[in-house]
Amino acid sequence: MARYLLLRLGDAIPTLFLVLTLVFIAMRILPGDPALAALGDGALPEQLADFRERMGLNVPLWQQYFNFLGGVLTLDFGRSLLTNTPVLQLIGQNLPYTIELTLAAMLMGIVAGIPLGVMAATNRNKAPDGGMRIFSLIGYAIPDFFLGAILLITFALNLGWFPINGAGSDFVSRLHHLFLPALTLAFVKAAFLGRLTRTSLLEVLGKDYVRTARAKGAKENRVIYKHGLRNAMLPISTGLGLSLLSTLSGSVAVELVFNRPGIGRLLIDAIAQRDYAVIQGGVLVFAGFVVLINLLMDLVYVVVDPRVRVK
Repeated sequence: MARYLLLRLGDAIPTLFLVLTLVFIAMRILPGDPALAALGDGALPEQLADFRERMGLNVPLWQQYFNFLGGVLTLDFGRSLLTNTPVLQLIGQNLPYTIELTLAAMLMGIVAGIPLGVMAATNRNKAPDGGMRIFSLIGYAIPDFFLGAILLITFALNLGWFPINGAGSDFVSRLHHLFLPALTLAFVKAAFLGRLTRTSLLEVLGKDYVRTARAKGAKENRVIYKHGLRNAMLPISTGLGLSLLSTLSGSVAVELVFNRPGIGRLLIDAIAQRDYAVIQGGVLVFAGFVVLINLLMDLVYVVVDPRVRVK
C-alpha cells in the first residue's frame, strides 16, 4: 500500500508543476497591463513604474517565474495586486465556502442518486426504471448555471423562500443560504450517479454467483445489497470521484449565479482585474484538490478491489 501511494504521489508532483507553469505563462501572454488595471488609466508613469517594482513585475519573466515557484514552495503566493492582501489570506477566507458547497452538493447527490439507481435496477423496464432514465436525461441536458438561475428566480425572487445572495453568518443561516446552490449542483450529480448505479448493478445482478445466491434461498435485500451493490462499487466509486471533480469545477458558475463567496468567485473577479497573484494562487488550489481527489480515488480502488494494488 505504501509503495502504491508513493507512486501516485510521484505522478502528482509533475502534474502540479505543469499546471503552475501553464498558469504563469497564460497570465503573461494575455493582453492588458495589471498596473493599469490596479491604478486606473489616470495613473502617472512614475506611479505605474513604482507599482511594477513593488509587485516584482519589472524584472525579466524568467526571474518572475522562479520567484513564483520559490514562493509556492514556501506557501507564499504573494499579494493581491489590487488590495495588497496576502493571497493565502484571501484563499483562506473564501475556501471554506467552496468546500461546504461541494460537500453539501455531493452528499445530496449521493443520498438521492444511488437509491434511485438501485430502485431502477431492481424494477427494470417498469415505471421506476423509466422515471429514472427520464430524470437522468434531464440531469445530463441542463447546465448548472441555467438550473441555478431557474431555482433562484422561482424560490428566491418569486416565492421568497430562500435568500437571493450571500452565504449567511450563523449555522442555520448558512444552511438556508446553502440549500439552493447545493441543490443546483446535486441535481446533475444525482442523475449521473443514479444512471451509473443502475447500469453497474444490472450487470452484477446478471452474474452466476447472484443467481446461485437466489437459488439457495437468500433474501432479496441480501442479494441486492451484499452480493449486488457491494460488487458494483468499483465503477460507482469511479463515478463518485468524477462527480466530486465536476462539482468542484461547477461551483465556479454556481457561486456567480447565487452571488456566493468562494474560490470560484474570487478567481473570476481576479481574472477580470488581471490580478496575477490571486489567479495563480486560486488555480493552484483547484489543481491541488484535483490531484488529491484523484489520489483518493486510487486508494478507494485498492480498498474496493485489491487486484488494482497487485497490478
